Amino acid sequence: MTDMIYLYDGSFEGFLSCIFDSYRFRESPTEICPEDETTFTLFPTRVIPTDASHAARVLHKITACSSTAAALLKKGFCTCLPEKELHLYRMIAKLLREGPAFLKNFSDETLYPILRAVHHLNSEVHQWKGFVRFSQLGGVLGSEIEPKNRVLPFLRVHFCARCQELPFFIYDRTHKEVLFCADGLWSIRPLESFQMAPPDVSEAHYRLLWKQFYDTIAIRERYNPKCRQTQMPKRYWSTMTEFQEAAFFIPQSSPADAPVPAAPAARSVPEIPAESGLSAPASSP
Repeated sequence: MTDMIYLYDGSFEGFLSCIFDSYRFRESPTEICPEDETTFTLFPTRVIPTDASHAARVLHKITACSSTAAALLKKGFCTCLPEKELHLYRMIAKLLREGPAFLKNFSDETLYPILRAVHHLNSEVHQWKGFVRFSQLGGVLGSEIEPKNRVLPFLRVHFCARCQELPFFIYDRTHKEVLFCADGLWSIRPLESFQMAPPDVSEAHYRLLWKQFYDTIAIRERYNPKCRQTQMPKRYWSTMTEFQEAAFFIPQSSPADAPVPAAPAARSVPEIPAESGLSAPASSP
């Protein structure tokens, strides 16, 4: 196989298309990265176009070999693991070459980095389920988060099932994408910049009530900042109502006056199945 750097559009289908083309052209990519993140290199490069049929064939083959590997592939793609594409490519290449037996060896050098990254993703998703703070914006619930991993596909399952009566959105500042959910439909779209509308009088009042509740339940005699940061890591505080500055609680205008976020073309993410229990709305077409 010929060494090559693959460039793709950053989507899950685009990455699967890279795997397909590596076997079609008998090439072993030394790097796989989104086109918008590439840097100057002297190595040969190939831009891989996203082909839905190629992606579907690759995913079907992986699933047929091992449903565990397919699940790791989908979750691994959403992690913040450095060079995640190359790690996932090596796992799939080993699966197709040797079979699924190595997936039982958690210390396998190919598998271990992915397992560790997925564990970090699962932990962060669990944390954000409790740390997301919504604001009422003209009949729509809105929130902002700053995750390390791409957690929106997993939070979608949780919040769509619990907010079926109200439209809402969650904006990911880190990856500049937003989850919309309304009328039983959902969509994850890229959004380069977003400014949350200022609160009206009612919303400002509820924000103050929440902060007052948080401050009131604290026991001063048992104040332990180290313990608090263990249970509620500081990196989550920037988007949590109870840790905001005074300006966050001052009404400035009606949310209806603020522009509605635009929804440009989507960058695909792996489809995450619904959890057991409450059902989640179906995806938008």
